[in-house]
Amino acid sequence: MNDPQNATESTTAAGKTAERFSDEERAAMKERAKELKTVARRSPRAAKDDGESDVLAKIAEMSAPDRALAERIHAVIKANAPELSPKLWYGMPSYAKDGKVVCFFQSAEKFKARYATLGFNDQANLDDGAMWPTAFALTKLTAADEARIGALVKQAAS
Repeated sequence: MNDPQNATESTTAAGKTAERFSDEERAAMKERAKELKTVARRSPRAAKDDGESDVLAKIAEMSAPDRALAERIHAVIKANAPELSPKLWYGMPSYAKDGKVVCFFQSAEKFKARYATLGFNDQANLDDGAMWPTAFALTKLTAADEARIGALVKQAAS
């Protein structure tokens, strides 16, 4: 958070600079609080069914480039790991196993980044030695990219 455009700083009594959350981060936290309230009001069966409609609605709100990527990612995940349940997580489409987020799609627009991100949480079974990637930058998807994502998602959900 060293980017002065994304973080607000203030000076503490000890003269140290304290960073605050960016506007985008605060918006994501508010979205998460709203998601938790919504899920708490739903029955477990309705939460699963409504999770997919929530994700599809969020994808529909995205700008055209992000929407195209998110729609393809959603289709690849559904085809390769149907056991993962779609749900919103900090305002992003995500896919969970036993209620815990395994992977998520972050649009480029969300944090004003130059690329979208497909990320995997620690619940993902992607361990490969002592070091492995947990996020991938996306600008477009080829058939080879979709095949690689499909294999990653299968492994992550196993």
